[in-house]
Amino acid sequence: MDNGGLKIIVESKVPYLRGLLEPHATVEYLDPDNITPHAVADADAMIVRTRTRCDARLLEGSRCSFVATATIGTDHIDLPWCVSRGITVANAPGCNAPAVAQYVLGSVAALATRPMHELCIGIVGVGHVGRIVERWARSLGMRVMLCDPPRSRAEGGTQWSSLDEIASEAHVISFHTPLTTDGTDATLHMAGEHFFSKLRQHPIVINAARGPVVDTPALIAAIDRGLTGAAVIDCWEGEPLISRELLERATVATPHIAGYSRQGKWRASQMSLDALTTHFGLPPVALAETAPAPVPDAVTAAAVAASYNPLEADTPALKACPENFEWLRNNYHLRDELH
Repeated sequence: MDNGGLKIIVESKVPYLRGLLEPHATVEYLDPDNITPHAVADADAMIVRTRTRCDARLLEGSRCSFVATATIGTDHIDLPWCVSRGITVANAPGCNAPAVAQYVLGSVAALATRPMHELCIGIVGVGHVGRIVERWARSLGMRVMLCDPPRSRAEGGTQWSSLDEIASEAHVISFHTPLTTDGTDATLHMAGEHFFSKLRQHPIVINAARGPVVDTPALIAAIDRGLTGAAVIDCWEGEPLISRELLERATVATPHIAGYSRQGKWRASQMSLDALTTHFGLPPVALAETAPAPVPDAVTAAAVAASYNPLEADTPALKACPENFEWLRNNYHLRDELH
């Protein structure tokens, strides 16, 4: 297919894409605020991030048949509505998992008061991110507890722990679940008053999943009661209008950038391109930047500590100017992943 009539809207903050699709389509690069119903009315496809809400308000009446989000999550896309309109949706599962794992273990390395091999980590949600956190934590000699009820039911085995068991035994608890609001395994506010009441090890609590997985008032109360150790918050309820009370109490506070690595952005952009060219029958398009190296199976404590410390720049920046949450996120200097 040539570019006759094919129009693609690309959110301007999706990196590495400029100039690559122009041989095949008319391409417009727009800031999220400028991706409006009028702008997408004659678009055939979009490549977006989480700040573009793709639903009836935006797409009703558009000729758009394809949406790619250069992110793992699809919370910003009304999937049932898109399906009902015949709109194909593609995401980028696992694209930033190594970067989030780096963020988690880098936070632990910066905050732990004893060697990492003496710690027990509870991983809640063992998908793309949780698996890497698990693998790297084991390579560091940490005791690992896993909580993932859907996987437990599907796979069986004795390696699984309940959330209450993790609350009782773990020195570090890290959440890596999607956000779901109903059903047996709903994750909305899964870290709530009941969960915090079960804490016994004064653990570091890390939310690098979705903001509403953690009940903000319940976490604030748990911190004030001394039930938790350090709070590490990258994902916030209501962001970018985040809780100033939680910001004050969080030891590590970052503007939803745990997955913001150069390699993660490469994967997300390439996966979006691959899905788009497949959908429209276009020739494959490759990014000019070098592909990331394979994710390591094992890491060292020294390498983790040297690769990233969220206390050095990212936390002070957000604490100094929380009203700049979106600016800090959109202008983040992409770091390199742990190798």
